[in-house]
Amino acid sequence: MPDLLLELFSEEIPARMQRRAAEDLKKLITGGLVDAGLTYEGAREFATPRRLALSITGLTASSPDISEERKGPRVGAPEKALEGFLRGAGLSSIDEAIIQSDPKKGDFYVAVINKPGRKAEDIIADLVPDVVRKFPWPKSQKWGQAGEGALRWVRPLHSILCTLSVEGEGSEIVPFSVEGIESGNQTEGHRFHAKERFPVKRFEDYVTALKERKVVLDLDERKEIILNDARTLAFAQGLELVEDMGLLEEVGGLVEWPVVLMGEFEQAFLDMPDEVIQTSIREHQKCFVLKDGKTGKLANKFILVSNLVAPDGGKTIVAGNQKVVRARLSDAKFFWETDLKTGLETRLYKLDSMVFHEKLGTQSERVQRLVNLSEALAPLVGADTALAGRAAKLAKADLVSDMVFEFTELQGLMGRYYALAQNEDSKVADAIEMHYKPQGPSDDVPTEPVSIAVALADKLDLLTGFWAIDEKPTGSKDPFALRRAALGVIRILEENGIRLSLLDIFKKARADFAQEDDLLSFFADRLSVYLKDKGARHDLLDAVFALGDQDDIVMISKRVEALGSFLSSDDGANLLAGYRRAANILRAEEKKSGTSFEGIVEGAHLLEAAEIALAAAIETARVAAQEAVAAEDFEAAMSALASLRAPVDAFFDKVLVNDERAEVRENRLRMLTQIRETTRAVADFSKIAG
Repeated sequence: MPDLLLELFSEEIPARMQRRAAEDLKKLITGGLVDAGLTYEGAREFATPRRLALSITGLTASSPDISEERKGPRVGAPEKALEGFLRGAGLSSIDEAIIQSDPKKGDFYVAVINKPGRKAEDIIADLVPDVVRKFPWPKSQKWGQAGEGALRWVRPLHSILCTLSVEGEGSEIVPFSVEGIESGNQTEGHRFHAKERFPVKRFEDYVTALKERKVVLDLDERKEIILNDARTLAFAQGLELVEDMGLLEEVGGLVEWPVVLMGEFEQAFLDMPDEVIQTSIREHQKCFVLKDGKTGKLANKFILVSNLVAPDGGKTIVAGNQKVVRARLSDAKFFWETDLKTGLETRLYKLDSMVFHEKLGTQSERVQRLVNLSEALAPLVGADTALAGRAAKLAKADLVSDMVFEFTELQGLMGRYYALAQNEDSKVADAIEMHYKPQGPSDDVPTEPVSIAVALADKLDLLTGFWAIDEKPTGSKDPFALRRAALGVIRILEENGIRLSLLDIFKKARADFAQEDDLLSFFADRLSVYLKDKGARHDLLDAVFALGDQDDIVMISKRVEALGSFLSSDDGANLLAGYRRAANILRAEEKKSGTSFEGIVEGAHLLEAAEIALAAAIETARVAAQEAVAAEDFEAAMSALASLRAPVDAFFDKVLVNDERAEVRENRLRMLTQIRETTRAVADFSKIAG
């Protein structure tokens, strides 16, 4: 069985696109091969700055022969019908068709169409050019001569290597052309160390030959080299590497032959916050910082990764990087010192001219809303009102600082540093940093009350504001990150155990807010996602929300958790089955009679021991469940419902609901209605699946 090797060799592919591009290449090629009738044993994709590569092993040599039958018109059908059938089936004469008989429809023509299988190389020769021409780059442009012949690719594509090989039988080129680029069996090594082209037979030779020519094909292998060498260099200096997996992925995509070196900068720059130094070095030079393992503070050294083995051992490369790092850190130091001199409060006037949204006013107007809302929320979350208001007032001030203008990802954090520098209360400073959090499912959640108040205010102002101007998320589009904001509110409330009515705080955020129900429904969807990630079932959340008065995140979560535990027990599962039986009978009888069966169960019409017992059990369970729910003891509420299991089972086992006596039948139907209503003390069981 042959193996396929494909390489698309180009100018440098942006590092952020490489892994996804390699995955897309694998998906599109393997998918196309399978669609064409081929199978394979394994496939691996690779990317370097200058190439995408794909290795497919155990490929079938050809697709199978296919025979299919195409049903035609009845024997004796009009000439035009026969002509259309022949044309569609590719037959020259009706004599080439066979006649089949059907007992009901009579005799009709059938064309047997035999399609011989295709060789793998022919399928590949058609598939690869199509994939290349339609490749889903996030950004691309046409390269080559203007006109229809120019190829759209992320960077100029220089060559295509495409071979099929069988172990022990050599390899052959799969011939095709893409906009003048002919497929072949040659590629290049490292841009500087081994630029000469060389032939390749199969994947194993390809990997070995590239490595001999200073190219490590596997991105993950390059990352491992960088990480291990960086740790080793740091250890040799008594330091530790500050690991940054995002930067490691990017740097791994910038080099084909990673050479790890160490540079340094002046101690004076260490007066700045560590995050400023790390961000400046990472963003401008794609370098890693180092820290003292004992103190945890940054050291005045950094790790850089070169793409070549320099004759001077990398001294010139290190010197060049050090020069740029010093210049960038000098800029950052200037921003830091200028911002410290200016302070936060004296910058607030600049927010007057910073538009938050054309329909929601300036950042200054938003800050005032945050102050009002933070002060309103403070007593509800146990925060000092004055501190919450102060933190909200300064929360956005660093947006107009020089440092955040240069490094927007430091917003909030720099506000905290500047607040501490001007002797603000530490709770105020922490709240300035934490009010943006959490920004993702794994991000930290504010836990200090002042931070909680401002973080909630920030997200609730965002949500109610954009809902008020009808700028809601649609489909996959969420330009203002409103889903993230709602999830942030949910996590803050749930993980801190804070009891708040969402409807009440919507009104506190915006007094004239008129879309409470729609926004509450949005929160229900986000809560569903959140609880599902924690193992809860979506239908249980629906069952709780269906009660219609649920807007307390903490209580909803507890109720869903208790309901899930109850339904996983035998009592819960059997009661659910009994509920459904009762609901089905009621649904049928209500539809038949056009009326509902509500009202008091008459003791005089209770004739059987099982129904007498059930009536008493329902009343006991109803009272106990309601009292437990009122006390917010959902486990006790579930236990109350569990007491219904045995009498419900006995009732359906021994009592005929549709008694011929109308008054007895209606009394029993009213009892079934009471079963349905009793369970609603906890949840709407009609929403529960399974």
